[in-house]
Formats: sequence, C-alpha cells, structure tokens
Amino acid sequence: MRSFDILIVGAGHGGANCAVQLRQLGFAGSIAIIGEEPELPYERPPLSKDYLAGDKEFERMLLRPASFWADRNVTMRMGETVTTVDAAARTVTTAAGATIGYGDLIWATGGAPRRLSCAGHDLAGIHAIRTRADVDALKDELAPAIRIAIVGGGYIGLETAAVLSKLGKQVTVLEAMDRVLARVAGPALSHFYEAEHRAHGVSIRTNETVSAISGADGRATGVVLADGETIPADIVIVGIGIVPAVAPLLAAGAAGSNGVDVDDHCRTSLPHIFAIGDCAAHTNSFAGGAHIRLESVQNANDMATTVARLLTGNPKPYHAVPWFWSNQYDLRLQTMGMSLGYDTTVLRGDLAARSFSIIYLKAGRIIALDCVNAVKDYVQGKALVEQGIRVDPAVLADVDVPLKAHHPVA
Repeated sequence: MRSFDILIVGAGHGGANCAVQLRQLGFAGSIAIIGEEPELPYERPPLSKDYLAGDKEFERMLLRPASFWADRNVTMRMGETVTTVDAAARTVTTAAGATIGYGDLIWATGGAPRRLSCAGHDLAGIHAIRTRADVDALKDELAPAIRIAIVGGGYIGLETAAVLSKLGKQVTVLEAMDRVLARVAGPALSHFYEAEHRAHGVSIRTNETVSAISGADGRATGVVLADGETIPADIVIVGIGIVPAVAPLLAAGAAGSNGVDVDDHCRTSLPHIFAIGDCAAHTNSFAGGAHIRLESVQNANDMATTVARLLTGNPKPYHAVPWFWSNQYDLRLQTMGMSLGYDTTVLRGDLAARSFSIIYLKAGRIIALDCVNAVKDYVQGKALVEQGIRVDPAVLADVDVPLKAHHPVA
C-alpha cells in the first residue's frame, strides 16, 4: 500500500493550490493529488467563457505544467476516483480498488452538476458545464445546432448564453425564479443583465418551471414548461448548481449535509481530515454568520492557504472577503462581499452608461458591491466591506468622490 504524508483528493483550484502552498511554505514530506479527470489541474472559469467560445486553448488553462509538479515532487494520480474513506485507518480506497494511506487528508472535490430529474432528463443532447469533457461534448454538437435552451439563469447560464448568442445561436434562458441572478444579486443588477441579454437577441424567460424534456429518437428536442408550452431546442444546457461531492466523507462519519462541515481552520469533525473549496460548509462572517458553501476560485484558494499554513506550523483562521466575477459580452462584473440580508442599495454611476456599481448596506454598514465595468470601485471597495464601514448613502452615490476616501484610518 502506498502512503503519503499529505493526500489531496480533488485536482481543482483548491487541491492544486494547497499542494503549491505547502511546498512554498517549506513542507518537505510526501504529497499526492488524486483527481477524477485525466487532465492535470486547470482553470475552471474559462469553461463557460473563452474555452467554450474557442478563444482559449486548453493548454493555456493549465494551472501549472507537468514539469512543475514533477520538480516539486508532487505525485499526480489523475483519472482516479476515491470511493471510501477509513478515518481510523487513515486510508482511502479508489474505484479501481487501490488503497492509499495518508497522514493528513485534504478533501477538495468540489461537486457535480445538479441534473434534471424530470421525464426525459437522460436524453442525448442535454449538457452541463463543469469539466473540460462537458464542454468538449457540447462543442462537438454545436455546429449544426440552431436553437439552444439553457435551464438556469445564474452565472453559468448567462455566461453560456452570451457566448452562444455571439456564435449566432438562438438562445432561450429559462429561470425558475422571478429574475436572473436572484440568489447572488439585487433586482437592479438582475434587470440590467436581463435587458443586456435581450438586446443581444437572447430570450430571457423567468418564473418558468421545467416539467419535462421532450425528445425523438433518443435525443432532446425541447423543454416542456409547467403550463405545457414546449420551447424547441436542438441542445439543452442545464446550469442549476452543483451537488457537493462529499458522500465518502459523510459515510465515514464526517458532520455535514449540504457539503461537509469545517471549522475556521478547515478541519472536518474527523481527525486529520480537512475540506476546502466548493464542498466545504463553513460559518462566514461576511454572510452575517450564516453556515454556507462558497462556490468560487477565491474561496478554494484561500481555504487551501489556510490548511497549508496550519500543516506547516503557522496557523491563521480563514477570514477572507468573498469575491466573484463574471464576463458577459463586453461587461465585466466584479462582486466584493455578499449581499445576503441587505436592507439598502445605492446606485453609483449610470446603468445606461454600462459602467456603475451597486452598493449593498445592512443596518448602515457596507456589506457588498456589484461593480460593472467599474474596476476602481471594486478594488477600493474591499476595505469598506472588510471593515463594515458606515457611509452616508448620498455620499456613496457621488461618483466624484472615490471610494478610497471612505477607507478606515490605519
């Protein structure tokens, strides 16, 4: 049986960055990364943007070349899936039957795309966007396709809609809630993006529930809505979130439900087992103390650093302002903080100019910013969110006063 001092399960941003940080911080023991996909760790955000559009080759998406991992003596076990964890024996077992030992286990598996469960969910022509293989399969079918239905109006759905509309496809986005981006932004930003997509020829349908996928000869031909209407589609893309990949940990006794629970050092309830990234549920002070999972590259990387610091003897609790981004058409959306529970919004700039920020406040304190083509606001807003600064909304709205003018005095 092969054993490693540190075994990382998951080869996404979090798993890869944890190995990088461990070496940078001087960890000299053995490290291995196990990844389900055959590829070495790569960037995920371009999958629904540049890679789908054909503007970025996969080789440019690799987080590090193969030589990097070899030079740092990190064993890469790609194309393997961990199916069981034995916390007492400190071993994992793979789908192929291999048993691997560890001193410390870092679980960085992310999640799998949430699938439709309605009639017709298993027809050909239904796609998700989570891995390179997902997008390659979609690209293989795109050329003859004309009508594309996208189920889900979150970041993935809208980014995909933007790419496909630019490729000349007839795109319909179907969102179950009353507006797109409803889970992550306020109404003003949602309605702005709805208008932008419609201006580019995308049909945005809100308050729409999918009841079935229609098909012929084993292939999807349309999306059937709750009222019986069918949206014809040559391809159906589903972007309705992920299911965290934590079943082996929960079966081993780790606490958790929607993901696996971790403390402020990313420790699970099982000894010598950590969890980071999309699958790790944690108490987040920037979400009003809510117990949440954060699906972002930033969160994965920051949690990776937290674990690496702990394992190299310089612990520092995880406490990072969440940030996110989304590219759609010529719009660069950058979000700082989380708008959960906001009670006031301030518009800074002009929606019509397509360069503005929406600032979210709760009990008078700044908790988040959505910045569209407004990089300075995004950069200068971090300190305001981090400190929960109070600023008069009328002053915040004044674009002639830079946000850095409100920074806390050191």
